[in-house]
Amino acid sequence: MCIRDSKRRRDPERPAIPMFEIESLLGIKCCPMNWPIGMGQQFRGVYDRQSHVVHLFDNSDHGTRLAPVQLTGLEDSRLLDLLGPNGYAQLKDEIELLDAAGDPFDQELFQKGEVTPVFFGSAANNFGVEPFLERFITLAPPPGPRFTRDREVLPDDEGFSGFVFKIQANMDRAHRDRVAFLRICSGKFSRGMMVRHVRLGKDVRLASSVQFLGQERTTIDDAYAGDIVGLFDPGIFGIGDTLCTGTPVEFEGVPQFAPEHFARVVSTDAMKRKHLAKGLKQLTEEGAVQIFYVPGRGEQDPVLGAVGQLQFDVIKHRLMAEYGVEPRLDRLSFAMARWIVGEGYDPVRFNQLGHGTSFVDRFGQPTVLLKGEWELNCARREFPGLQFLESAPLGKGDI
Repeated sequence: MCIRDSKRRRDPERPAIPMFEIESLLGIKCCPMNWPIGMGQQFRGVYDRQSHVVHLFDNSDHGTRLAPVQLTGLEDSRLLDLLGPNGYAQLKDEIELLDAAGDPFDQELFQKGEVTPVFFGSAANNFGVEPFLERFITLAPPPGPRFTRDREVLPDDEGFSGFVFKIQANMDRAHRDRVAFLRICSGKFSRGMMVRHVRLGKDVRLASSVQFLGQERTTIDDAYAGDIVGLFDPGIFGIGDTLCTGTPVEFEGVPQFAPEHFARVVSTDAMKRKHLAKGLKQLTEEGAVQIFYVPGRGEQDPVLGAVGQLQFDVIKHRLMAEYGVEPRLDRLSFAMARWIVGEGYDPVRFNQLGHGTSFVDRFGQPTVLLKGEWELNCARREFPGLQFLESAPLGKGDI
Protein backbone atom coordinates (compact mmCIF):
# COMPACT_ATOMS: atom_id res chain seq x y z
CA MET A 1 0.00 0.00 0.00
CA CYS A 2 1.43 3.35 -1.02
CA ILE A 3 0.73 6.94 0.02
CA ARG A 4 2.17 9.80 -1.99
CA ASP A 5 2.92 13.25 -0.56
CA SER A 6 1.46 15.71 -3.05
CA LYS A 7 2.95 18.74 -1.30
CA ARG A 8 6.49 17.62 -2.05
CA ARG A 9 6.09 17.32 -5.81
CA ARG A 10 6.83 20.49 -7.74
CA ASP A 11 6.02 19.40 -11.29
CA PRO A 12 2.26 19.63 -11.88
CA GLU A 13 2.62 18.08 -15.32
CA ARG A 14 3.82 14.71 -14.02
CA PRO A 15 1.55 13.62 -11.16
CA ALA A 16 1.39 9.96 -12.16
CA ILE A 17 5.10 9.25 -12.71
CA PRO A 18 5.57 7.66 -9.23
CA MET A 19 2.87 5.10 -10.07
CA PHE A 20 4.63 4.27 -13.34
CA GLU A 21 7.83 3.71 -11.35
CA ILE A 22 6.07 1.34 -8.96
CA GLU A 23 4.60 -0.63 -11.84
CA SER A 24 7.87 -0.84 -13.79
CA LEU A 25 10.22 -1.54 -10.87
CA LEU A 26 8.02 -3.76 -8.68
CA GLY A 27 5.71 -5.21 -11.29
CA ILE A 28 2.64 -4.22 -9.24
CA LYS A 29 -0.32 -2.43 -10.81
CA CYS A 30 -1.43 0.79 -9.09
CA CYS A 31 -4.97 1.88 -8.39
CA PRO A 32 -5.37 5.48 -7.16
CA MET A 33 -8.00 5.46 -4.41
CA ASN A 34 -8.09 9.24 -4.45
CA TRP A 35 -6.65 11.87 -6.77
CA PRO A 36 -4.78 15.10 -5.97
CA ILE A 37 -6.33 18.46 -6.81
CA GLY A 38 -3.31 20.44 -7.92
CA MET A 39 0.32 19.65 -7.11
CA GLY A 40 3.10 21.36 -5.19
CA GLN A 41 2.23 24.91 -4.16
CA GLN A 42 -1.11 24.56 -5.98
CA PHE A 43 -2.19 21.49 -4.00
CA ARG A 44 -5.75 22.09 -2.76
CA GLY A 45 -6.97 18.68 -1.64
CA VAL A 46 -7.98 15.26 -2.94
CA TYR A 47 -10.94 13.65 -4.65
CA ASP A 48 -12.12 10.34 -3.13
CA ARG A 49 -12.96 8.07 -6.05
CA GLN A 50 -15.10 5.72 -3.98
CA SER A 51 -17.31 8.20 -2.11
CA HIS A 52 -17.10 10.86 -4.88
CA VAL A 53 -16.34 13.44 -2.20
CA VAL A 54 -13.80 16.25 -2.51
CA HIS A 55 -11.62 16.90 0.57
CA LEU A 56 -10.39 20.50 0.48
CA PHE A 57 -7.80 21.75 2.95
CA ASP A 58 -6.64 25.18 4.06
CA ASN A 59 -2.88 25.73 4.32
CA SER A 60 -3.06 29.31 5.60
CA ASP A 61 -1.06 28.35 8.70
CA HIS A 62 1.74 26.78 6.59
CA GLY A 63 1.75 23.50 8.45
CA THR A 64 1.84 24.93 11.99
CA ARG A 65 -1.33 23.02 12.92
CA LEU A 66 -3.54 20.24 11.61
CA ALA A 67 -5.00 21.33 8.29
CA PRO A 68 -8.77 22.00 8.48
CA VAL A 69 -10.78 19.97 5.98
CA GLN A 70 -13.94 20.87 4.08
CA LEU A 71 -16.06 18.24 2.34
CA THR A 72 -17.84 18.99 -0.89
CA GLY A 73 -18.79 17.42 -4.20
CA LEU A 74 -17.16 17.53 -7.60
CA GLU A 75 -19.99 19.68 -8.98
CA ASP A 76 -19.78 22.27 -6.17
CA SER A 77 -19.39 25.79 -7.54
CA ARG A 78 -16.83 26.55 -4.80
CA LEU A 79 -14.48 24.09 -6.45
CA LEU A 80 -14.81 25.94 -9.75
CA ASP A 81 -14.09 29.26 -8.03
CA LEU A 82 -11.08 27.75 -6.23
CA LEU A 83 -9.45 26.11 -9.24
CA GLY A 84 -10.58 28.38 -12.03
CA PRO A 85 -12.08 27.14 -15.31
CA ASN A 86 -8.86 25.58 -16.62
CA GLY A 87 -7.91 23.84 -13.36
CA TYR A 88 -11.45 22.57 -12.86
CA ALA A 89 -11.63 21.22 -16.41
CA GLN A 90 -8.24 19.51 -16.01
CA LEU A 91 -9.37 17.82 -12.77
CA LYS A 92 -12.53 16.46 -14.39
CA ASP A 93 -10.56 15.22 -17.41
CA GLU A 94 -8.06 13.41 -15.19
CA ILE A 95 -10.80 11.71 -13.18
CA GLU A 96 -12.65 10.63 -16.31
CA LEU A 97 -9.42 9.22 -17.74
CA LEU A 98 -8.77 7.29 -14.52
CA ASP A 99 -12.28 5.85 -14.53
CA ALA A 100 -11.99 4.79 -18.17
CA ALA A 101 -8.38 3.59 -18.47
CA GLY A 102 -7.10 3.11 -14.92
CA ASP A 103 -6.58 -0.29 -13.27
CA PRO A 104 -9.61 -1.14 -11.09
CA PHE A 105 -9.03 -2.12 -7.49
CA ASP A 106 -9.52 -5.79 -6.68
CA GLN A 107 -9.31 -6.97 -3.06
CA GLU A 108 -8.24 -10.48 -4.04
CA LEU A 109 -5.44 -9.23 -6.30
CA PHE A 110 -4.40 -6.79 -3.57
CA GLN A 111 -3.96 -9.61 -1.05
CA LYS A 112 -1.95 -11.54 -3.65
CA GLY A 113 0.39 -8.55 -4.10
CA GLU A 114 -0.58 -7.97 -7.74
CA VAL A 115 -2.21 -4.55 -7.26
CA THR A 116 -1.63 -1.79 -4.71
CA PRO A 117 -3.93 1.06 -3.72
CA VAL A 118 -2.36 4.52 -3.93
CA PHE A 119 -3.38 7.42 -1.70
CA PHE A 120 -2.41 11.07 -2.11
CA GLY A 121 -2.06 13.50 0.78
CA SER A 122 0.25 15.90 2.57
CA ALA A 123 2.21 14.43 5.46
CA ALA A 124 3.67 17.86 6.24
CA ASN A 125 0.17 19.14 7.08
CA ASN A 126 -1.25 15.82 8.28
CA PHE A 127 -3.80 16.08 5.50
CA GLY A 128 -5.11 12.88 3.95
CA VAL A 129 -3.50 10.66 6.58
CA GLU A 130 -6.67 10.03 8.61
CA PRO A 131 -8.77 8.95 5.58
CA PHE A 132 -5.91 6.70 4.53
CA LEU A 133 -5.81 5.01 7.97
CA GLU A 134 -9.59 4.60 8.00
CA ARG A 135 -9.49 3.01 4.55
CA PHE A 136 -6.54 0.83 5.58
CA ILE A 137 -8.72 -0.77 8.26
CA THR A 138 -11.17 -1.99 5.63
CA LEU A 139 -8.49 -3.01 3.10
CA ALA A 140 -6.11 -4.88 5.38
CA PRO A 141 -6.79 -8.62 5.70
CA PRO A 142 -7.95 -9.96 9.08
CA PRO A 143 -5.42 -11.64 11.39
CA GLY A 144 -4.53 -15.15 10.32
CA PRO A 145 -3.26 -18.25 12.11
CA ARG A 146 0.25 -18.39 13.54
CA PHE A 147 2.39 -21.50 13.79
CA THR A 148 4.05 -22.71 16.96
CA ARG A 149 6.63 -25.44 17.21
CA ASP A 150 3.93 -28.12 17.47
CA ARG A 151 0.55 -26.68 16.44
CA GLU A 152 -1.39 -23.84 14.81
CA VAL A 153 -2.84 -20.99 16.87
CA LEU A 154 -6.02 -19.41 15.48
CA PRO A 155 -6.91 -15.75 16.15
CA ASP A 156 -10.26 -16.75 17.70
CA ASP A 157 -8.72 -19.21 20.17
CA GLU A 158 -9.83 -18.40 23.70
CA GLY A 159 -6.39 -18.37 25.32
CA PHE A 160 -4.21 -15.27 25.02
CA SER A 161 -0.94 -15.53 23.08
CA GLY A 162 1.43 -13.16 21.37
CA PHE A 163 5.05 -12.74 20.35
CA VAL A 164 7.57 -9.92 20.57
CA PHE A 165 8.70 -8.88 17.10
CA LYS A 166 10.46 -5.56 17.79
CA ILE A 167 12.27 -3.81 20.63
CA GLN A 168 13.06 -0.10 20.65
CA ALA A 169 15.22 1.61 23.28
CA ASN A 170 15.15 5.29 24.24
CA MET A 171 11.80 6.12 22.69
CA ASP A 172 11.49 8.67 25.50
CA ARG A 173 15.04 9.85 26.07
CA ALA A 174 14.06 11.77 29.19
CA HIS A 175 13.20 8.46 30.88
CA ARG A 176 15.51 6.10 28.95
CA ASP A 177 12.55 3.81 28.39
CA ARG A 178 12.57 0.62 26.40
CA VAL A 179 9.50 -0.70 24.60
CA ALA A 180 8.82 -4.24 23.40
CA PHE A 181 6.24 -4.45 20.62
CA LEU A 182 3.92 -7.42 21.02
CA ARG A 183 1.71 -8.78 18.24
CA ILE A 184 -1.37 -10.44 19.71
CA CYS A 185 -2.06 -13.75 17.98
CA SER A 186 -5.11 -15.03 19.88
CA GLY A 187 -7.43 -14.21 22.75
CA LYS A 188 -7.85 -10.91 24.57
CA PHE A 189 -5.15 -8.72 26.11
CA SER A 190 -5.98 -6.79 29.29
CA ARG A 191 -3.63 -4.32 30.95
CA GLY A 192 -2.28 -5.76 34.18
CA MET A 193 -2.88 -9.40 33.22
CA MET A 194 -0.47 -12.17 34.24
CA VAL A 195 1.08 -14.12 31.38
CA ARG A 196 3.67 -16.82 30.97
CA HIS A 197 7.04 -15.74 29.59
CA VAL A 198 7.87 -18.99 27.81
CA ARG A 199 11.59 -18.40 27.27
CA LEU A 200 12.23 -17.42 30.89
CA GLY A 201 9.77 -19.98 32.23
CA LYS A 202 8.11 -17.56 34.65
CA ASP A 203 4.99 -15.45 35.01
CA VAL A 204 5.13 -11.68 34.41
CA ARG A 205 2.55 -8.94 34.83
CA LEU A 206 1.89 -6.67 31.82
CA ALA A 207 1.20 -3.54 33.85
CA SER A 208 2.16 -0.88 31.29
CA SER A 209 0.78 -1.08 27.74
CA VAL A 210 0.61 1.63 25.07
CA GLN A 211 -0.08 2.15 21.38
CA PHE A 212 1.73 4.65 19.16
CA LEU A 213 0.65 6.97 16.38
CA GLY A 214 3.52 9.20 15.30
CA GLN A 215 4.83 10.92 18.44
CA GLU A 216 1.65 10.20 20.38
CA ARG A 217 1.37 7.30 22.80
CA THR A 218 -1.93 6.17 24.34
CA THR A 219 -2.47 3.79 27.24
CA ILE A 220 -4.27 0.64 26.08
CA ASP A 221 -6.48 -1.34 28.44
CA ASP A 222 -7.75 -4.00 26.03
CA ALA A 223 -6.57 -5.41 22.71
CA TYR A 224 -7.34 -8.39 20.50
CA ALA A 225 -5.80 -10.68 17.90
CA GLY A 226 -4.10 -8.67 15.19
CA ASP A 227 -3.44 -5.66 17.43
CA ILE A 228 0.07 -4.50 18.28
CA VAL A 229 0.77 -3.32 21.83
CA GLY A 230 3.87 -1.65 23.22
CA LEU A 231 5.01 -3.04 26.58
CA PHE A 232 7.40 -1.37 28.99
CA ASP A 233 10.48 -3.60 29.01
CA PRO A 234 12.72 -3.70 32.09
CA GLY A 235 15.13 -5.89 30.09
CA ILE A 236 13.31 -9.23 30.19
CA PHE A 237 11.96 -9.36 26.63
CA GLY A 238 13.76 -10.39 23.46
CA ILE A 239 12.75 -10.55 19.80
CA GLY A 240 10.87 -13.79 19.22
CA ASP A 241 9.69 -14.21 22.83
CA THR A 242 6.25 -15.78 23.32
CA LEU A 243 3.80 -14.59 25.98
CA CYS A 244 0.67 -16.64 26.68
CA THR A 245 -1.88 -17.86 29.20
CA GLY A 246 -2.97 -21.43 29.83
CA THR A 247 -0.99 -24.22 28.20
CA PRO A 248 2.39 -22.78 27.13
CA VAL A 249 2.98 -22.39 23.40
CA GLU A 250 6.08 -21.16 21.63
CA PHE A 251 5.90 -19.47 18.25
CA GLU A 252 8.51 -20.16 15.62
CA GLY A 253 11.62 -18.08 16.22
CA VAL A 254 12.76 -15.07 14.23
CA PRO A 255 15.95 -15.94 12.31
CA GLN A 256 19.18 -13.97 12.43
CA PHE A 257 20.35 -13.43 8.88
CA ALA A 258 24.00 -13.75 8.04
CA PRO A 259 25.74 -10.35 7.87
CA GLU A 260 28.15 -9.43 5.07
CA HIS A 261 29.96 -6.43 6.60
CA PHE A 262 31.95 -6.45 9.83
CA ALA A 263 33.67 -3.93 12.08
CA ARG A 264 35.46 -4.11 15.41
CA VAL A 265 34.21 -1.63 18.02
CA VAL A 266 37.01 0.32 19.72
CA SER A 267 36.28 2.59 22.68
CA THR A 268 37.90 6.02 22.32
CA ASP A 269 37.17 6.95 25.95
CA ALA A 270 38.12 4.44 28.66
CA MET A 271 35.84 6.24 31.12
CA LYS A 272 32.77 5.43 29.03
CA ARG A 273 33.28 1.73 28.41
CA LYS A 274 30.24 0.84 30.51
CA HIS A 275 28.09 3.27 28.53
CA LEU A 276 29.37 1.70 25.31
CA ALA A 277 28.70 -1.84 26.53
CA LYS A 278 25.16 -0.88 27.59
CA GLY A 279 24.46 0.83 24.28
CA LEU A 280 25.74 -2.11 22.23
CA LYS A 281 23.72 -4.56 24.30
CA GLN A 282 20.47 -2.65 23.88
CA LEU A 283 20.94 -1.86 20.20
CA THR A 284 21.84 -5.43 19.28
CA GLU A 285 18.83 -6.66 21.24
CA GLU A 286 16.74 -4.45 18.93
CA GLY A 287 18.17 -6.35 15.98
CA ALA A 288 19.81 -3.27 14.45
CA VAL A 289 23.07 -5.20 14.04
CA GLN A 290 24.52 -8.47 15.24
CA ILE A 291 27.38 -8.71 17.70
CA PHE A 292 30.10 -11.33 18.07
CA TYR A 293 32.68 -11.94 20.80
CA VAL A 294 35.98 -13.80 21.00
CA PRO A 295 35.38 -17.01 23.01
CA GLY A 296 36.67 -16.75 26.57
CA ARG A 297 37.10 -12.96 26.55
CA GLY A 298 33.63 -11.97 27.68
CA GLU A 299 32.40 -8.74 26.12
CA GLN A 300 35.82 -7.35 25.25
CA ASP A 301 36.65 -6.36 21.68
CA PRO A 302 33.18 -6.95 20.20
CA VAL A 303 32.70 -7.27 16.45
CA LEU A 304 29.55 -5.95 14.78
CA GLY A 305 28.00 -7.60 11.75
CA ALA A 306 25.58 -5.89 9.39
CA VAL A 307 23.81 -6.66 6.14
CA GLY A 308 24.61 -3.18 4.78
CA GLN A 309 27.18 -0.46 5.48
CA LEU A 310 24.45 2.03 6.41
CA GLN A 311 23.71 0.05 9.57
CA PHE A 312 27.14 0.95 10.96
CA ASP A 313 26.44 4.65 10.43
CA VAL A 314 23.09 4.31 12.20
CA ILE A 315 24.63 2.47 15.16
CA LYS A 316 27.43 5.00 15.53
CA HIS A 317 24.98 7.92 15.40
CA ARG A 318 22.68 6.34 17.99
CA LEU A 319 25.58 5.54 20.32
CA MET A 320 26.62 9.19 20.16
CA ALA A 321 23.12 10.68 20.44
CA GLU A 322 21.55 8.30 22.96
CA TYR A 323 24.46 7.01 25.07
CA GLY A 324 27.01 9.81 24.85
CA VAL A 325 29.83 7.66 23.49
CA GLU A 326 31.76 8.01 20.23
CA PRO A 327 33.39 4.68 19.35
CA ARG A 328 35.68 3.94 16.45
CA LEU A 329 34.57 1.26 14.02
CA ASP A 330 37.50 -0.54 12.39
CA ARG A 331 36.32 -2.38 9.30
CA LEU A 332 37.34 -6.03 9.01
CA SER A 333 37.92 -8.12 5.91
CA PHE A 334 35.38 -10.83 6.75
CA ALA A 335 32.59 -11.29 4.22
CA MET A 336 30.28 -13.83 5.85
CA ALA A 337 29.22 -15.41 9.13
CA ARG A 338 28.19 -19.01 9.64
CA TRP A 339 26.65 -20.63 12.71
CA ILE A 340 28.14 -23.99 13.70
CA VAL A 341 26.02 -27.08 14.39
CA GLY A 342 27.44 -30.54 15.01
CA GLU A 343 29.92 -32.52 17.09
CA GLY A 344 33.68 -32.14 17.12
CA TYR A 345 33.94 -28.37 16.78
CA ASP A 346 37.14 -27.06 18.39
CA PRO A 347 37.45 -23.26 18.11
CA VAL A 348 41.19 -23.30 18.90
CA ARG A 349 41.97 -25.87 16.20
CA PHE A 350 39.66 -24.08 13.78
CA ASN A 351 41.66 -20.85 14.21
CA GLN A 352 44.98 -22.68 13.87
CA LEU A 353 44.00 -24.15 10.50
CA GLY A 354 43.35 -20.63 9.19
CA HIS A 355 40.01 -21.38 7.53
CA GLY A 356 38.19 -18.59 9.34
CA THR A 357 38.02 -17.14 12.85
CA SER A 358 35.97 -18.48 15.75
CA PHE A 359 33.50 -16.28 17.62
CA VAL A 360 30.28 -16.63 19.60
CA ASP A 361 27.13 -14.57 19.08
CA ARG A 362 25.33 -12.77 21.89
CA PHE A 363 23.52 -15.98 22.83
CA GLY A 364 26.78 -17.91 23.13
CA GLN A 365 26.20 -19.91 19.95
CA PRO A 366 29.43 -20.86 18.16
CA THR A 367 29.95 -18.81 15.02
CA VAL A 368 32.77 -18.43 12.52
CA LEU A 369 33.58 -15.38 10.42
CA LEU A 370 35.11 -16.05 7.01
CA LYS A 371 36.57 -13.98 4.19
CA GLY A 372 34.79 -15.75 1.37
CA GLU A 373 33.53 -18.94 -0.23
CA TRP A 374 37.04 -20.38 -0.55
CA GLU A 375 37.55 -20.38 3.23
CA LEU A 376 34.06 -21.79 3.73
CA ASN A 377 34.72 -24.69 1.34
CA CYS A 378 38.05 -25.43 3.05
CA ALA A 379 36.33 -25.46 6.46
CA ARG A 380 33.69 -27.85 5.18
CA ARG A 381 36.34 -30.26 3.88
CA GLU A 382 38.33 -30.05 7.12
CA PHE A 383 35.28 -30.51 9.37
CA PRO A 384 32.85 -32.80 7.45
CA GLY A 385 30.79 -33.45 10.58
CA LEU A 386 29.83 -29.80 11.02
CA GLN A 387 27.07 -27.76 9.45
CA PHE A 388 27.76 -24.12 8.55
CA LEU A 389 24.36 -22.40 8.67
CA GLU A 390 23.59 -19.05 7.08
CA SER A 391 21.11 -18.11 9.80
CA ALA A 392 20.34 -19.15 13.35
CA PRO A 393 17.15 -18.95 15.41
CA LEU A 394 17.29 -16.71 18.45
CA GLY A 395 18.74 -18.47 21.44
CA LYS A 396 17.25 -19.17 24.84
CA GLY A 397 19.41 -16.85 26.90
CA ASP A 398 21.75 -13.92 26.70
CA ILE A 399 25.51 -14.20 26.52
